[in-house]
Amino acid sequence: MKQIPLAIGPEPVFTFDNFLPGANAVALAQLEALRPGMVVGAGVPPVFVWGRPGCGKTHLLKALAESWQAAGLQVGWYDADTPLPWELPSQPSLLLLDDCERFDAGQQHAAFALFVEAASYGLTLVATGSAPPVDLDLREDLRTRLGWGPTYELLPLSEEEMRAALHLEAGRRGIQVSDDVIDYLLTRFARDLKQLMRLLTRLDEFAMSTKRAVTVPLLRQMLADEGMNG
Repeated sequence: MKQIPLAIGPEPVFTFDNFLPGANAVALAQLEALRPGMVVGAGVPPVFVWGRPGCGKTHLLKALAESWQAAGLQVGWYDADTPLPWELPSQPSLLLLDDCERFDAGQQHAAFALFVEAASYGLTLVATGSAPPVDLDLREDLRTRLGWGPTYELLPLSEEEMRAALHLEAGRRGIQVSDDVIDYLLTRFARDLKQLMRLLTRLDEFAMSTKRAVTVPLLRQMLADEGMNG
């Protein structure tokens, strides 16, 4: 009988320090410049960050939220998995809208209402999407407001940068991952860093449950057990 691993591995950590910028130094600098507690004032536009899945948009939002919460400030975070109704915290400082293209009609209505309320408080607002606001399939009033301020495209990491990110996460987890394992992941799966990190997490848990080292044969066995092509 295979052991079921307990969730004892370290939870993913999302900070500005462990975000590999690659060609995205400008976007990173813009978000880092949003100092915890700053009040932008009425009439100051939001920041919008866009890019294909896995390029690091959610990582940057979580890093931003972490830095503000570490300063004792309340952050409002809303994505397609956040159940309605959406309401700002009692003493909000920062409003974050992640993966706006996934919002359904009700969530779009709620996001627009939050946008208006945040503007009245002068809150800092940052949103993300898979494309520039003008190209998102959203209600017009929300799309217009999302595209009102500076917009930054996040470009995917190069292969070497992606390798470095996977090795960095493996080291944080305290597991030895050879170049052969990284090669296997990069040649057989889409180069979506978010999905690759999830695979690495599952591989770590599988290695613990089987009490085996992380190797390509172990990765193949895990994928076979999950019904995935390996």
